Amino acid sequence: MSDRLDIVILGLSITSSWGNGHATTYRGLLRELAARGHRILFLERDVPWYAPHRDLPNPVYCETELYQSLEELRDCFADRVRRADAVIVGSYVPAGVEVGKWVTRNAGGVTAFYDIDTPVTLAKLSRGDYEYLSPDLIPAYNLYLSFTGGPTLQRLEREYGSPSALPLYCSFDPSLYYPEPQPPKWDLGYMGTYSDDRQPTLNELLVEPARNWPEGRFAVAGPQYPSSIEWPDNVTRIEHLPPAKHREFYNSQRFTLNVTRDDMIRAGYSPSVRLFEAAACGTPIISDAWDGLETIFEIGTEIFTARSREQALQILRQTDEATRLSMGNRARRRVMSEHTAAHRAEQLERYLLSARAARPDFGEPKTRDERLFSDESRCLPAGGRE
Repeated sequence: MSDRLDIVILGLSITSSWGNGHATTYRGLLRELAARGHRILFLERDVPWYAPHRDLPNPVYCETELYQSLEELRDCFADRVRRADAVIVGSYVPAGVEVGKWVTRNAGGVTAFYDIDTPVTLAKLSRGDYEYLSPDLIPAYNLYLSFTGGPTLQRLEREYGSPSALPLYCSFDPSLYYPEPQPPKWDLGYMGTYSDDRQPTLNELLVEPARNWPEGRFAVAGPQYPSSIEWPDNVTRIEHLPPAKHREFYNSQRFTLNVTRDDMIRAGYSPSVRLFEAAACGTPIISDAWDGLETIFEIGTEIFTARSREQALQILRQTDEATRLSMGNRARRRVMSEHTAAHRAEQLERYLLSARAARPDFGEPKTRDERLFSDESRCLPAGGRE
């Protein structure tokens, strides 16, 4: 039995990184899976808000197809789903519950739900919000691949009936994120889309330190911040930074700030991709505190934590240069040894092969649903839409 897998992934978007952190994760993971010899088809709903912002319309490491409706998905890709060794459905896929039910009924191989938003997903489920996942669908997937580790994995199995909940953290691409020594433009920077629950911490750990240290230089990059926010004069606002500019941004800071969403803090064990990207650049990180952070970095030697503006200012103003550089270098060594996209691809491959080996019936064709093959002439040629 070959260890080279035919994998179908239905995800939010790989073609556009506009307002979409999923794209970075998918790009690195799929590139490394392809490097390991696996064949990948990525299926993405063709939605109008990504169409003008496709910065990677045709990745070279996978097939990419766009579909406009559930009917088109079923008509055009049912055979690929049925014959694949593994089919993975990601969080926030449009009509994700309907997609997931179709996949789990028709796939002949391993099925998995890839949750890039686990704490948000569980909070939505607790409110009865089944936007892309429902409680009854969780046991139908063979694997639940989670961006969150720790106790959440046991909760997914015990409370929601997942046959196997496994951690699959985010990762970074070492070819894109690395140190570029240069004179710093800012003492502290932050990158992230506006969210109500992150703003109080951003205010406490960056905006207020900026007000209290007029000589300091600060930056906030990201879209959707309300015009009502009054930024101090020493805070540079950058509306949007494409991925190609992320490395330069991190390398332009003496320190970078990590702020975690409330759902992630409550769940713990939910590292942001920004943590890994900044560390890969050797930029020292100041983070809010949450359970499980100590399993990712050694606090005090690989990462700083701050709970107040006073603590943030103390780090910024009193850390000597040798300590600052040493902190960044140690964090970089840590992520290079544990958190690259290659590490995640190897981990995912191991999960899928183990699940396939445990079930000898995987791969056997399921009952053919004639309706799903009723009009294959409507399918688009390879490459999706321009």
